[in-house]
Amino acid sequence: MPTSPNRWEHSLPRALPAAWAHAAQRDMSDQLAALGKRLDEREEPIVPEPERVFRALSVDPDRVRVVIIGQDPYPNPSHASGLAFSIPRGVSPLPPSAKNIRTELHSDLGLPVGQHLDLDSWAQQGVLLLNRHLTTAAGQPAAHTDLGWSEITNWLIDRVVDASPQAVAILWGRHARRLAGRMGPLGVIESAHPSPLSAHRGFFGSQPFSRANALLSERGVSAIDWRLH
Repeated sequence: MPTSPNRWEHSLPRALPAAWAHAAQRDMSDQLAALGKRLDEREEPIVPEPERVFRALSVDPDRVRVVIIGQDPYPNPSHASGLAFSIPRGVSPLPPSAKNIRTELHSDLGLPVGQHLDLDSWAQQGVLLLNRHLTTAAGQPAAHTDLGWSEITNWLIDRVVDASPQAVAILWGRHARRLAGRMGPLGVIESAHPSPLSAHRGFFGSQPFSRANALLSERGVSAIDWRLH
């Protein structure tokens, strides 16, 4: 089902939160409009909704303590929330990647994980949950990898490096790990993606949460409370 004419083209530049937009050059607004135009031309349902695309950016760039980079939104519309890897509370069953994150969280820190993977409490502490590509087609993983999102997220990551050089980056999966060289002074933790296709090849046992807190401590930054509140 096609989107309404110019829906994305008009909404994307306006949706960039003020704390990020003030640093954007004119060409960034033009890039967002051009990307939105390409989305408007797609004859498919798109996730997440336009108003959720930049939800991860509720964390101001100078408040980022940890940035977790994913690949693209969950293709299931009920799962895609605008926060990388997060699932809205009350949605079940959880997708396999979410289950694997919960498993590693418990294994790493011994925390009770309850029944959900709503990561709002992480975002509220300065965890930037950013996908490499911020939209996809409903039911089609990685459908928008060629639309220009990489240039946008490169710019967002550069803002984090400039504004929060003491932060730590957690890079899960091949697409995220390509960004290691872009992280400058940030502490970097890399592993396989939590997808069931790769979790047993380096995600399980990688201890990203305890390692991130150790790096934050070394940098004089308070630890993240990784509990799923």
